[in-house]
Amino acid sequence: MNKLRKKAMVSTSRSTKLTRVAMLGLLMSLPLICEGQRRVGDETSGNREALATERDARIRLLTLDSCRAMALRNNKQLGVAKMKLEVNANQRKSARTQYLPKVNAVGGYLWMSREVSLLNDDQKEALSNLGTNATGKLQDALSPLVSSLPAATQTKMAGDMAAFGGVLNQVGTGIVDGFRTDTRNMMAGAVTVTQPVFMGGALVAANKMADINEQMAANSLEMKKQGTLYNIDQAYWQVVSLRHKQTLAESYVELVKKLKGDVQKMIDQGVATKGDGLSVGVRVNEAEMALTQVQDGLALSKMLLCQLIGLDEDEAITLADEESTGLDSYVATEPQRIGQADAAFANRPELKVLQNTVDLSRQTTNALKAGNLPTVLLTGGYMVSNPNTFNGFEKKFGGVWNVGVVVRVPVWNWGDVKYKVRASKGATAMANLELDDAREMISLQVRQSNFKVKEAQKKLTMAQSNVANADENLRMANLAFKEGTASFTTVMEAQTAWNSAQSQLIDAEIGIKLSEVELQKALGTLQ
Repeated sequence: MNKLRKKAMVSTSRSTKLTRVAMLGLLMSLPLICEGQRRVGDETSGNREALATERDARIRLLTLDSCRAMALRNNKQLGVAKMKLEVNANQRKSARTQYLPKVNAVGGYLWMSREVSLLNDDQKEALSNLGTNATGKLQDALSPLVSSLPAATQTKMAGDMAAFGGVLNQVGTGIVDGFRTDTRNMMAGAVTVTQPVFMGGALVAANKMADINEQMAANSLEMKKQGTLYNIDQAYWQVVSLRHKQTLAESYVELVKKLKGDVQKMIDQGVATKGDGLSVGVRVNEAEMALTQVQDGLALSKMLLCQLIGLDEDEAITLADEESTGLDSYVATEPQRIGQADAAFANRPELKVLQNTVDLSRQTTNALKAGNLPTVLLTGGYMVSNPNTFNGFEKKFGGVWNVGVVVRVPVWNWGDVKYKVRASKGATAMANLELDDAREMISLQVRQSNFKVKEAQKKLTMAQSNVANADENLRMANLAFKEGTASFTTVMEAQTAWNSAQSQLIDAEIGIKLSEVELQKALGTLQ
């Protein structure tokens, strides 16, 4: 037994020595392990910082002015409006050319199977047999006298008459050939000049209509431009509002989580129930859900803003006013608003477009009235043809100058122009009514916008006061809770009131911006 005990003691001593050696080796290697872990941690931290820096570099910082400029540059509807303006400008230039003379050149070639003949077939036959017919009639007239002459003399006279007849036949054939036109191959050309002298006022009306159309296109472009700026401002401040509410929601989540931790400590100490902890947990879940909703809304709002300014919807952007602590606003005084309201009728592009519509309808009436008035044109030019009709159809080119006056006088059209003029005057009356109605609506819109600006300023003042009260209320509730004179429900109520007051302050500040933008749009001064 003693030997066994000695062996066990020796074995235990050896194992203890081995354990001590292993622990000593581990202690000696700890600095190396810690140094390696520190290096790995430094490398990981460096990589994270590099990735964060690269991610921040990819985020595009945008201001309100840059968003406006990008929207005006990339908006498709503005591009269409600009093209319409260019189209109407070219149409105006085209209308100006109607006052100027028109020069036209025309030419042609014509082949015909038969030529134009100035002599009929009987005339040609008579002229070709002129000598035969003449000598035959002469012989008939002289036969009583010739019969009494000697035979030799009769023979000589007959030969002379035959020779004379041949000569006359040749002369007649020459006359027939001389009247030939040889128009089987005809070529002709002309250069004409036409100058309007009086068109019944149609040209003047057409040019005024072209001017009005160009002005209308410019006013439509300005209207779409202001609409685009209005949409950009709405989207921009919506993103800023949601970003501030996200920060507020994060702060609120931290507050309720801290309260949850304090209540949990109270539960551990037995001074609060598990139901109290569950109540605070529900509030934490509600706060986190509200934060998620704000984050989703912020992401969607940024997508909309990117689409409006022409960026990819997944583009990472941040706005210059997202991290601003206060949104200072300029509020116009009442006299300034009254003066601006009076100028709204001259600035609003919508009214300008309606006024253009009225003027265009009036000029349409003037153009229709020209249908009952005479028109006068001056014409002139030079004509050339081959065969030359001015030199016996010579097979050469020959021409002639010409000058003329063309007068067109409408006599009877069954009242067509009269009915068209009446219809056009009716359209003008309707356009005037629409213009008057639009002026009344814009006057009301300006008053409503002024009212909204004043209301937004009042809301901002009250919201600032509410925030101050909510801050003090939360401070006192936290202090009372720490001292044990108030329950956690009082703190939760104070936190809820603080969160509501901060949210109302954000809405009031953004409301100031949006009301100013709406007022500028109502006044037609949004630039």
